[in-house]
Amino acid sequence: MRVVLALLCAGFWTAVLAAPSTLNSTPSLNATGSNCAGINGLSPRCRPVEANHRREVFYVGGHYQLDPQTQQHFLVDQMYVEKLTPFRSPHQRYPLVFFHGGGYSGAAWLQTPDGRQGFASYFLERGYVVYLVDQVGTGRSTQADLTAYPIKGVQSAEITLRGFTRMQDYNDYPQAKLHTQWPGTGREGDSAFEALANLAIPLTTNNDRLESSMRNAGCILLSIIGKSFLISHSIGAIHPILLSDQCPDLIAGNLNLEPTTVPFESIVGGPSSPNAGRVPNRKWGLTNTPLTYLPPTTNPEDLKPVRAGPDSAARRSCLRQSEPARKLPNINKVPYVALTGEASQHAGSDHCIVEYLQQAGGKPEWIRLAQIGIHGNGHFGYLERNSEQIAKVAERWIRRHEV
Repeated sequence: MRVVLALLCAGFWTAVLAAPSTLNSTPSLNATGSNCAGINGLSPRCRPVEANHRREVFYVGGHYQLDPQTQQHFLVDQMYVEKLTPFRSPHQRYPLVFFHGGGYSGAAWLQTPDGRQGFASYFLERGYVVYLVDQVGTGRSTQADLTAYPIKGVQSAEITLRGFTRMQDYNDYPQAKLHTQWPGTGREGDSAFEALANLAIPLTTNNDRLESSMRNAGCILLSIIGKSFLISHSIGAIHPILLSDQCPDLIAGNLNLEPTTVPFESIVGGPSSPNAGRVPNRKWGLTNTPLTYLPPTTNPEDLKPVRAGPDSAARRSCLRQSEPARKLPNINKVPYVALTGEASQHAGSDHCIVEYLQQAGGKPEWIRLAQIGIHGNGHFGYLERNSEQIAKVAERWIRRHEV
């Protein structure tokens, strides 16, 4: 029997009193003129940048499982949740739930690597209650059973350089040369680079167990807090898809920054060939575990993926369903938008996600930041120098869908 574990750590509220700040302000200097960017912000002489808020901590979604060796029952599959409430009373209709990307935790939403306010503070200052989660098996949601949740580290310095902070130095895809927004040098030794490197943590490799646990814990969370907007980054975008399939009536909208849910495969690119780096993945199209399709099916092979469109390093071909395509009735109930940076590898592959949802009967939106005058962003746009511009785009989309 599934139960909900909701524990308020230490039994008190903690008020975080921060001086007023804007999301994109220059990192503070202390009284002696010392730099407070990145990890230097640890100094007690540096002013805090987070918005004023109260913080509570919970775990949800756990259930008891019998250990055959000890014959004792242990709680498993619980998800860590931080509830951040504006210091002044919240006045927005719907809360926001943030899902981090792979190899990170909910802490990624709190502040940028160069020490500015993160998305959490931006929306707190605008009156939203904010929920930050650590996906099950990761960070503060790490499970004791490493057989069920094996973990691995994936964030080497080389991956960070090539994929996130210095893409312009490589020839993996044409858009990379447009990258201009990473704060600092983007190289080892720079405070912002080291802050991002330190933010990365191991993640679980058991995608099936992860998805099942997140589907359960996420819908339990939404059943408690009510209808909410879900905001995700990268592989974290798989969780709003799962929840839209499981409990769509509890979701006001899904806003996905650079979603890593390319149908049926992962595309990691490569300098020598547009076909380099294609890895089979997400056998149910957008997920590894079953989704509700019409006509119904219990066999992912019934989706019969076929390759569509020309393929180049700048715009990748996509796998779609064979026609007539099955529909995604639950997922299609929830407004969906993908935000894509100009200089990210996603600029050449996010169309695959949008087109798959369209083929399945949905009406997804796709905001390409360069087309609305926001230039130079890589995969971590919400942490880059113009992050406030991206936050404003996200806020406008949310306002349009607050019905």
